[in-house]
Amino acid sequence: MPVSGCLYLYRMANRLINEQSPYLLQHAHNPVDWYPWCDEAFEIAKREHKPVLVSIGYAACHWCHVMERESFEDPAIAAYMNDHFICIKVDREEHPDVDHMYMDAVQAISGSGGWPLNVFVTPDRAPFYGGTYFPPRQAYNRPSWGQLLQRMDQIWNEQQEEVANQAGQLLQHLRQASMRVTPAQTPLTRELCTQVAENLLGMADKEKGGFGAAPKFPGTMAISYLLEHYRYTSHQPSLDQALLSLDKMIEGGIYDQLGGGFARYSTDADWLAPHFEKMLYDNALLIMSLCDAYSVTGNARYKEVIEETIAFAERELTDGTGGYYSALDADSEGVEGKFYTWTWEDWIANSGDEKGVAAMYFGVVMEGNWEETNILHVATKLSSVAETFQTTEREVLRMVNEVKGRLLKARANRVRPLTDDKSLLAWNALMNIALSKASVALSNDEYKARAVEHAAWMLDKFALSDGRMLHTWKQGVAKITAKLDDYAYLIQALMQLLSLTGDEQYGLRAGELLNTVIAEFGREDGFFYYSPASQKDIPVRKVDLYDGAMPSGNAVMAHNLWLCGMCLDNSEWVERSEVMVRAMAVTASRYAHSFSYWAILAQRSVAGMKTRGGGARRGR
Repeated sequence: MPVSGCLYLYRMANRLINEQSPYLLQHAHNPVDWYPWCDEAFEIAKREHKPVLVSIGYAACHWCHVMERESFEDPAIAAYMNDHFICIKVDREEHPDVDHMYMDAVQAISGSGGWPLNVFVTPDRAPFYGGTYFPPRQAYNRPSWGQLLQRMDQIWNEQQEEVANQAGQLLQHLRQASMRVTPAQTPLTRELCTQVAENLLGMADKEKGGFGAAPKFPGTMAISYLLEHYRYTSHQPSLDQALLSLDKMIEGGIYDQLGGGFARYSTDADWLAPHFEKMLYDNALLIMSLCDAYSVTGNARYKEVIEETIAFAERELTDGTGGYYSALDADSEGVEGKFYTWTWEDWIANSGDEKGVAAMYFGVVMEGNWEETNILHVATKLSSVAETFQTTEREVLRMVNEVKGRLLKARANRVRPLTDDKSLLAWNALMNIALSKASVALSNDEYKARAVEHAAWMLDKFALSDGRMLHTWKQGVAKITAKLDDYAYLIQALMQLLSLTGDEQYGLRAGELLNTVIAEFGREDGFFYYSPASQKDIPVRKVDLYDGAMPSGNAVMAHNLWLCGMCLDNSEWVERSEVMVRAMAVTASRYAHSFSYWAILAQRSVAGMKTRGGGARRGR
């Protein structure tokens, strides 16, 4: 691409050098003249009559790193971007509301989404075009990034009316799509709960676990629904699918067989090859589902994985002050998964596995089981390995554990993936809930003490003097207005601690926060916006109803309203909760995987009716 104007001079650092986000700091030395998300960037765009590029990603994202290397570090590409656009780089974890809005726009345009998310918007913040990853040269039936930039510049300068119409239509679509709820108050019945289970089992992979085809995400809310459905109905297929899903993840490469902890998702149907980033929220949610599974089955392997996953979080995601970091990167030394995988030469040099027992167990082969290297996974059951080597399962396990110790020691000398060392309130609150659940399920007082300590940390670090909360914290500085998820998960964590400890301070603080949410996020129909009324930097306030990677903030708030209403004797909150759950019941039964938390609440209500003879106040 030709460089317009005078010769581009590479600057040592751009504005992002003053930011906290590791993702933004990764781009601080790009030749692109990046702005963080701020009013100033849009004001300059208005003054200079330029379109705005909003580029969104996160620190642990592999393809974000790829596009940065290929395009954002290219001086000629950067010069064109600087000349023709105002460029904003956004950490989706710092600004989830911005990410939600523009992701919805790109999905409306293209039918798909993902990260990096690159959106072209007007100076009034209205999107008019966007996509995800674009290659440096035309490929994959996509234009190159340079070609797309030139086309967007041409459209902006020559087709202003079309740009305005497209932006207006997209904003109208986003506002209409932000709230789609069946208005009828649906009766909650056992048949509805059965339909949810049947729908989940209908999309389940009954051989390899999980739901749907690759790529496969954990689906923890769906798993927990099936486990609870079995508890209430003794429906064996629900239990079988839930346990199969957990077992296959535990055996797969998505689970770190050496150090514990789960990666975000698997790229294949067998759970072998993850994108190797490890996120705090995924591990918290999987701990919760494993606690449910352990409570139902008493399977010692689930207890072991719960303990290993908590140990991973304490070892690799703690910040030294009492909280938890956000994530570990997928890449190290510029290579995805390099920290976690083993070439045959690495294995021979470090494993001490002279007989090949551990190699058989972990599926390690000379040619590699993934891109000429090996992802450790449980490829062969202990009984089969023992039979092959004519020994006992106990002896096989002893040898495997010795190899694991040697490999962990060797891995400690490798270059570690980047740690995203900011702390997010919502994700920390999920981890707090996980600790409380693990304390109960495993009868572990250490987890109880850790949950109490961690809750005090959250209430100290993220709170403003007026009681409102902030979203992100790092190195003594909290910032960015808290979103619905932050409040919803924190209230839930406090109510879990109330149940765990009996200390009424947790219930009282939860009630105070609940009043804040109603005032700042509430709608007349009883539901809640994702962003507070006081926030003015986005043109669309989304209403988030479905479960994504984390539970729906509205569903968790419905749960909170019921819990707080019952504990603090507020019948209005209880009734509001019941109205919300009934309004979502049909949607949850039809689209069970995306609305599993709503389905869980409906199922608990139905179970409460049965045990209490149809009484008005039902157990959740």
